[in-house]
Amino acid sequence: MRTLCSSTLIGEFFVIGFAGLVAMKDDSLAMSTVWWVCGVAMVLSVLLCGMVTRPGGVQLGWALQIGLILSGFVVPTMFFLGAVFAGLWWASVHYGRRIDEIKAQWAEQQTAGASAGPDAA
Repeated sequence: MRTLCSSTLIGEFFVIGFAGLVAMKDDSLAMSTVWWVCGVAMVLSVLLCGMVTRPGGVQLGWALQIGLILSGFVVPTMFFLGAVFAGLWWASVHYGRRIDEIKAQWAEQQTAGASAGPDAA
């Protein structure tokens, strides 16, 4: 799960940065506010890469997805990109957990086969 979720989060890091560049063009927004918000979101996306397997990591990831979608009120394209990344986040969590389960089952089978010895076959 960690690899898939981290890949999604790193992709979001770049999308948030590019959205910040687009938001800078809006005269009604202060540049410092845009970069504070984008900077915090970018740092959060990188920190979540290491926290995704810890308690609350996936929930924080969902909070980031919601924030990404809501950023569409500033940069309308982010409604679409936020929804795409929310879908990627769901797939990363869902299939990542499934892959982890399969790996654990495989490792358990290998351990059971090794402890039975060569005469077991």
